[in-house]
Amino acid sequence: MIRPLLAGAACLALLAACNQERSPEPVDKAQDMAAGAVGQTSAATMGANMQSAYIPGAAVGDMYEIAAADIALERSQNARIRELATMIKTDHTAASNALKALLPQAAPDATVPTDLDERRQGLIDNLKSASAENFDATWIDQQIAAHNEALTLHRGFSNEDSPLAPHARSVVPKIEAHLRAAEQIKAAM
Repeated sequence: MIRPLLAGAACLALLAACNQERSPEPVDKAQDMAAGAVGQTSAATMGANMQSAYIPGAAVGDMYEIAAADIALERSQNARIRELATMIKTDHTAASNALKALLPQAAPDATVPTDLDERRQGLIDNLKSASAENFDATWIDQQIAAHNEALTLHRGFSNEDSPLAPHARSVVPKIEAHLRAAEQIKAAM
């Protein structure tokens, strides 16, 4: 099951590269779509099973969400997107702080990443380079993909025998609320 998903993501990335000369935004959209598929697969296969993968997955996911929310608050004129970005920034900042507070007791040897991974940095770069006309659609598509990935990660880890499992369970309702709001905004666009 993993191979077809990764092959599909690779095909999307390859198609995006082939179209690069036409316009940067279709390429960015294809990269965002491929990144979403890769992230979903990664969250399902690694983060759901191992605390050592859950911690960086959750931390980097929160960092991406906060950075993407900041960009939306700078660039979007859509009141619903700005409202969702504010909620996302608040909730993911709280989740990040809560995870960091748990680590000294729950996983004292864990290292929390301080920078985005290459995939999520690419998503941020795509947001920064999106045209004004396409920004809202790009942002909302990324949010839907990122929140589906986050749900897979946190739900998968929530039943693990780990002192961090309650944290995973506690953030799921907020992530679900973000996803529902993003899907409603997309449907109205």
